Amino acid sequence: MEEVTLRERVTADFNNVVEFLKDLVRIPAVSSLPEHASDMQVSAEYIVKNLEAAGATARIVTVTDSNTGLVSRPAILAEKSGPAESPTVLLYAHHDVQPTGDLDKWDSDPFEPVERDGRLYGRGASDDGAGVATHLGMLRAWGDELPVNVKIFIEGEEEVGSPTFNAFLEQNREFLQADVIIVTDSGNWDVHQPALTTGLRGVLSVDVNVKTLDHAVHSGAFGGVTVDALTCLCRLLATLHNQKGSVAVPGLVTKTVADVDYPEDDLRKQMGAVAGLELTGTGDLASRLWTQPAISVIGIDAPSVANSSNTIIPQAKARISMRIAPGQDPQKAAQALSDYLVANAPFGAEVSVECLETGPAYAANLDSPVLALMHGALTDAFGVKSVNIGQGGSIPFIATFQEFFPAAEVLVTGVEDPYTNAHSENESQDIADLQGAVLAESLLLGRLAKDANTPQN
Repeated sequence: MEEVTLRERVTADFNNVVEFLKDLVRIPAVSSLPEHASDMQVSAEYIVKNLEAAGATARIVTVTDSNTGLVSRPAILAEKSGPAESPTVLLYAHHDVQPTGDLDKWDSDPFEPVERDGRLYGRGASDDGAGVATHLGMLRAWGDELPVNVKIFIEGEEEVGSPTFNAFLEQNREFLQADVIIVTDSGNWDVHQPALTTGLRGVLSVDVNVKTLDHAVHSGAFGGVTVDALTCLCRLLATLHNQKGSVAVPGLVTKTVADVDYPEDDLRKQMGAVAGLELTGTGDLASRLWTQPAISVIGIDAPSVANSSNTIIPQAKARISMRIAPGQDPQKAAQALSDYLVANAPFGAEVSVECLETGPAYAANLDSPVLALMHGALTDAFGVKSVNIGQGGSIPFIATFQEFFPAAEVLVTGVEDPYTNAHSENESQDIADLQGAVLAESLLLGRLAKDANTPQN
């Protein structure tokens, strides 16, 4: 099929894609709430029905993790064949959504889609109903002329941390084998500005425990010769950043330059910074958010003010979350953090560290021909040059895909934007950008087929 014809077909069918997305939004497929288990099933059945109508073979699949006994929420596996010798592309999205949050903060019913100012409002309209709609729209556009083999995996529990993801890949490994994996669960740099997510920070968390005494003692009797454990803990935590606010732990991977400029005014507005707040760290703002390590203290165990007494606290504990740069080994980062905390114990306090979790970072191969094809497809679909961006947060299952399918090229894309409000009230999706995503994915598959059939010198 010529690309001009493909464009015409995407345009002609797009209203149907939007109606599909609206119907999907109307299903409250909240994976974290047991009372919505039946809605998860309804959502999966609706997606299967539409994929089959687009010519795919589709089915609902659940797995049981033999290690934990957990049974997965309903997922969808689908496939549609292209020419026998053509590449195989696996398309990922998820159909489960977040809870609504405070209903009083929504301008409309979160499960009744509303179009307003070129955007579609509703829970899951973007995260990740738009991803599901993108894959469906592509299938509908190509019809019976699909140029590659397509597999589709629509997960049902991404919003609860994908607890059975490894088991799902293991039990469906043969079906999911592919040359290219496209994960449609990320976003663009801005409205009408397409992007590929080429870097994701990893994550790890540790508990650090500081002990100074075997038991609590009276602050009047012993204050002045020993410092309470909470003070020691606070002094230790304060050393984790240098005077400019950069992470002070040595031995961590870092990169201080990014491909795009992040406007400071936008950043301050997005995070709700108080007037006069100094931004921490050095280097480009985008690099501080995407390619440099970051440390946050996310919890402290110590007596509350209401329950405090005139005693010297013998023990205190804090939980630390660290984001690690693409290219960083999470185990080495955890060891570096642990070694640093123990080595910098104040006043000879006893410090112990327990690592709770690690999630690897993701770094795309920027020299990949497939990545170049995807950028070209996005640029042509949107009429604006596609850029590489990162995400400060983590998508741990990206690394899981790479682990299970090391020969596959993994691309991370999506249609969220700075105004999407994913996971928050008034979630929305720019409708024109959704059409751009459908066209870009459609163009990519055609170009992958042509590239595979082009003799290599």
